[in-house]
Amino acid sequence: MERHKDQPFAILGINTDGNAETFRTERAAFELNYRSIFDGGTDGPLTRAWGVQSFPTVYVIDAEGVIRARNVRGEALDAKVAELLAELEAEPGR
Repeated sequence: MERHKDQPFAILGINTDGNAETFRTERAAFELNYRSIFDGGTDGPLTRAWGVQSFPTVYVIDAEGVIRARNVRGEALDAKVAELLAELEAEPGR
């Protein structure tokens, strides 16, 4: 995550634990270097809106808010991020 800190996108974690205080404590303990929010449980508003059925679920969302990939990890996630960055760099005015 650190290697992408100056890139024109955000990485967001959605926490579905049932206790907000536990979430805050664990977020600090794990020293997360990306945005992470508390959704209030597995039936929270973001979890319902995005149809999350398993955990963890990973989404890659482009600059227009379009979900471009779901449940990619490791090399596949790196490749998708590289693809989106290449598209951004190819845009006029960048």
